[in-house]
Parts: sequence; C-alpha cells; structure tokens
Amino acid sequence: MVRRETIAALATPPGRGGIGVVRVSGSDLAELAEHLVGRLPVARRAELADFLDADGSAIDQGLVLFFPAPHSLTGEDVIEIQGHGGPVVMDRLLTRVCELGARIARPGEFTERAFLNDKIDLAQAEAVADLIDSASTRAARSAMRSLGGEFSARVEEIDRAVLDLRVYLEAAIDFAEEEIDFLAESDVHERLAGVETAINSLLAESARGEALREGLDVVIAGAPNVGKSSLLNRLLAENRAIVTDIPGTTRDLLSADVEIEGVPVRLTDTAGVRVGGDRVETIGVDRARGAAARADLVLVVEDATVADGVSAVLDVPAERRLVVRNKIDLTDDPAGRPPGSKGEGINISALNGDGVDDLRHAIAEIAGAAPGEGAYLARKRHIEALTAACGHVASARTRVVEGFGDLAAEELRQVQDRLGAIVGATSVDDLLGEIFASFCIGK
Repeated sequence: MVRRETIAALATPPGRGGIGVVRVSGSDLAELAEHLVGRLPVARRAELADFLDADGSAIDQGLVLFFPAPHSLTGEDVIEIQGHGGPVVMDRLLTRVCELGARIARPGEFTERAFLNDKIDLAQAEAVADLIDSASTRAARSAMRSLGGEFSARVEEIDRAVLDLRVYLEAAIDFAEEEIDFLAESDVHERLAGVETAINSLLAESARGEALREGLDVVIAGAPNVGKSSLLNRLLAENRAIVTDIPGTTRDLLSADVEIEGVPVRLTDTAGVRVGGDRVETIGVDRARGAAARADLVLVVEDATVADGVSAVLDVPAERRLVVRNKIDLTDDPAGRPPGSKGEGINISALNGDGVDDLRHAIAEIAGAAPGEGAYLARKRHIEALTAACGHVASARTRVVEGFGDLAAEELRQVQDRLGAIVGATSVDDLLGEIFASFCIGK
C-alpha cells in the first residue's frame, strides 16, 4: 500500500441531525486517535469516547470506530467519529482532525483510495455514486448489483475467454513451421462466436441499465385538444396541467418527473401542433417540435374519434414514436378499440384511465426495463467500450477466416483493452480524475 496523506471529511449531509459522522483515512492513525480520544480504539468495535480539543477539553461525546488497514473502506486505517449532528460540532471536529495532520478530502477521494488500494474496481467505484444518485428503486437495485461486483465479474469472465483465445492464436504464430493449421480448427470459430454472444448479452443488459441511470425523456405531442394535458395529469396522478375544452390552452412546455415501473421518466407536455394560431401559439408549436426532436420517446396523442392524426406533421422517427389513441370512451364502437390494444397505437382514455397501465408498461419496455433484475446500472462509457469490443471480435473472426492469425490476435488485444477500461485495468489518470470528481465529499 502506498503511503498517502491523511484525509478527512464529513460523511453525513451538512446541517442539523441526530448524528454527524466525520470519516478519516490514512496510513497510520494511531497518533491521531491518541490525541483525539486518548487511545487507539479496539478494531471494529464501537466505543464511547470524549472527542478532545487541543487543551484537553471535550468538543463532543459520541462513538468512535477504528478499522485498521487493509480491512477497511479505503484499504488504509480508517476512523469514523460519530457525534451529535450540529454544524458547529461537526466543524469543530473537522478542524481538530485537520490540526492533527489531516486535510479535507477531495470529492470522491475515499472511494478513489479504495480503487487505488484494490478494494474495488472502477466499475464498482462508479456504482457507489450511482447508488447515491439513484432516481428509482429499480435503479438502486441495479447499482447494488454492480457495486457487489456482478457486472465486473461478467466483464472479467469475457476477458479470460479472450485471453485464452489470444494465447491459442499466438501459439499458432510461434509454431507456424510445424504445419499445423490452428486457424482451421472449428473450435476457434465457435469460441470467438461465444465471446461475441457474451459481449452482446452484457451490452443489452448494460443498455437497459443506462436507461435506468439516465432516465427517459418523454414528450407528449399531438394536435390541439386531443387530451395531451389530461394524459400528463393521468400519468402523474395529479392535476399539474390546466385542462379545458379550448384548443391551444397549453402554450409552453410543462415538464414533471415521475417513476414508471421503476424507470425515472421526465414527462413534457407541449403545445398542440397545428398550422396557424397567434404569435404566442406559434412559438409554443416551435418549442413542441424542438422538444420532440430531442426526446428519447414521443407519445403522439391522437383523438380516437377523428380519422387522421398528426404523426406525419411531427416527423418523428418510428423508433422514437409511440402513437396513443385517446378518448376511446367517446367512440361509437368502444369494443372495436379495446384499451391497450396496440394495432396502430395504444388505445386509452385519459379521462377514466382505461388503457393507461398498458401505456405505462409500453414506456417501461421501450426504456428497456424488462421484468426481473437483469440490468446493471451501466454508464455511457461502458456501453461504448462494449460496443467497440464487439466490433473488434467481429474483425478477429474475419481475420481468422482469412488465415491471418497475427491480425486476429491483435484484434483480441484491442478487445482486452476495451474490457480493461471498464474495470480500470487500462484507465488513464484523466478518466479517473473525471469519475471521482463527480462524487460527493466524504465518499
């Protein structure tokens, strides 16, 4: 373990609370503990103690816990001081710890030291921040799976398979004079195909996790008076938007956050899209078009009692569009358009709620939130690395077919580089700094 400066930070939110925790990490905290509480506490046992100022007077009284290296959060000696959670008390404790040789930790520095001391890998470190920032229960569960090492274990399993193939291919190069055609072995092709399948499977799960982490930007669009604002209110389960029978009531964008089947979703109601209208309404329509162009998903609301909708006017690509046929409660033949029936769209009644649960499920499906707990809370860089790795595996398969074992081995080296970047085995300092700087102080 590399000897580093002693760091300290408040590990609980600032402000008043029942308990406040000051966390300290360093290579040797025995002397600091002696001055702060009069002794080195017994390892991994909560002890009642007075927290002493420089003159020997008590700053506060509370619990102190000592976790000796390497069996601690950071892999270094760690002391946690649990006092009364007032800002003055916590500030005095932090000041005292700094007088004893510590400095205030940078954001994420405790987790960074855990990574540098091989307590966790980079994907697990990112999962710490993702767990803290989770916007839904499903996202928190997925973050815990990554923090527990499941995602990293999958990456490392693929990496081992790639390494075995590299060794095999490089052996084929070294023993070329033996006239053994290693590349003709069907086993090589099957193993490469297996690696490609494994990466694609992990990529699919990671893509679902990215949606859980980032959330889904959903825009509700359509002609005036088709029930867009009513649908927003129904999905939010509250009357957020003004609803009237007057076309053009909504003039500006109205956004609200909601959780739909475990997926964090930002819903945006927009002005009705039509030609004409006054200047203010025209500005609203322009904003509606802009919001639809940027959205992950556009709910194109149509009036089920009217033959023609406005899908073409909005010009939203099919992969980002979900047609919602509202007002089925007003149709002459409700049986012909049952709630939730997809056909040309999902049929609903925003007024009475028919079909809205089917719509919620469809939104969650589009976000990739399949039933079960199969997603890891992956980040964009993980998706990019896995995508690049899959491309290199495909290239390696081509090189094997062509008989170029050396080029195939090089492609597999590139695969390992991409996989290594996910867990931090091949990460550069700039990337590490960017990742840990996004953490809160005290983690």
